[in-house]
Amino acid sequence: MTEPDPALDDAAVPTATPAPAIEGWRPLPLRARRLFVLGNLFGLGLLAVALLIPIGLLLRDTPLALPLALAVLVALPAWGVWLAYRQYACTRWRLDGHGYTLRRGRLWQRETFVPRSRVQHLDLQRGPLERRFGLATLVVHTAGTRHNAVSTAGLGEDDAEWLRDQLAQWIEADDDDA
Repeated sequence: MTEPDPALDDAAVPTATPAPAIEGWRPLPLRARRLFVLGNLFGLGLLAVALLIPIGLLLRDTPLALPLALAVLVALPAWGVWLAYRQYACTRWRLDGHGYTLRRGRLWQRETFVPRSRVQHLDLQRGPLERRFGLATLVVHTAGTRHNAVSTAGLGEDDAEWLRDQLAQWIEADDDDA
């Protein structure tokens, strides 16, 4: 039997303390990026194809029609891929003793906090593409009318099930307290 390497001892490895602003925030799994890209490519690809109709009808006799059509067919899907990468990179979630928080966006940042006392019930959704990539969408239904459901798409199946189980324990604990 070999002895443990002292260089790998926990005490010997310096640990950097993360900044308080990012402590506890978890990113989506890397495979979720593909799902974001496919969704944006599909949506903006359809828009690009739909824009070909007015370009063809309004500009058919001008030399501008073909370059504009090609630009639309390339630019919109490329913008969709760029947006998907940004959406993926700027989505984080956190579960702590106070509740569940979802943070999205970079330019227009949105942070949605669900206090543990407001969680009513939970859904896990898995569409065909999500199942293909081993992902799931967690929907947290809350008491209230403004944001009565918080949906987190692109979670790994294990993370989604773990979150559901943790939040379900909160619901049961709150029911027991009542």
